Amino acid sequence: MTALFVNQLTTLDFSFLSPDRGVVGETWLVDVVLYGDLDEQGMVFDFGHVKKQVKASLDFMADHRLLVPVAHPSIKVEAEKDRLDVTLDSPVTGTINCKAPAQAMLLVDAEEIATETLTPILEKALMSELPDNVKDVKLKLYNEFIKGAYYHYSHGLKKHLGDCQRIAHGHRSAINVQVNGEDSPQLEKDWAEKWSDIYIATREDRLDCFEENGRQYNRFGYTADQGYFELTLASELCYLIDTDSTVELLAQHMAAEMYQSLPADSDLEVTAYEGFNKGSIARINSY
Repeated sequence: MTALFVNQLTTLDFSFLSPDRGVVGETWLVDVVLYGDLDEQGMVFDFGHVKKQVKASLDFMADHRLLVPVAHPSIKVEAEKDRLDVTLDSPVTGTINCKAPAQAMLLVDAEEIATETLTPILEKALMSELPDNVKDVKLKLYNEFIKGAYYHYSHGLKKHLGDCQRIAHGHRSAINVQVNGEDSPQLEKDWAEKWSDIYIATREDRLDCFEENGRQYNRFGYTADQGYFELTLASELCYLIDTDSTVELLAQHMAAEMYQSLPADSDLEVTAYEGFNKGSIARINSY
């Protein structure tokens, strides 16, 4: 057999439920190798088809979704027609509940979401879609190497017409900060800690705040193009802002907050990533 490979074929930006961390935003890069016999074109599979068909299949299965490890005893799932109601009860994170269209979640038959649990599931699904001359497919899912500070955040963009409207999807994102042209590792570290495993929500999307078993909770909800979404989680797992949570607005928010602690004649530049190799830059100049 011959092998064909494409490195960094796609990027999966998603969130997953964890009894220890809550709703965790994550970004995995995906390498793919196809093993098989050569077809009449002398190919295992056309590179153009790999970049379109295989990438599209991976994105459809796991990108911009909430991944739920349904084999974990702390998680319960109720399904009704085309909707899912998922609840996680944990002494660490409290109760987390998500109600959403079924297409916004991926139920994974495992006790945790990790590269080693998701890889064989995606490989099996891909094999069912590939031509007969392709005998095997191998995926490598992995994090981008980030030298400096980074954070995991989840959010939902109700105004987005694509899959970003899903209330619980997320990213693993680097942050770079420069003050007067010099890197500021301390400010980067401070924000990475502030937004570690955080859910960033728009205040107007908060439907309710309440106390249960001595813990404060927020309930968020909105109707978007794909349907009605709702998410309830402990207040300490949330960070509320007055705007939508696009990466452009998040960069502006961070810059404005940071600038308050700087001398008035400072120049500030914040580069906020949204997953891998994309993001926004916000600048505040003293002049």
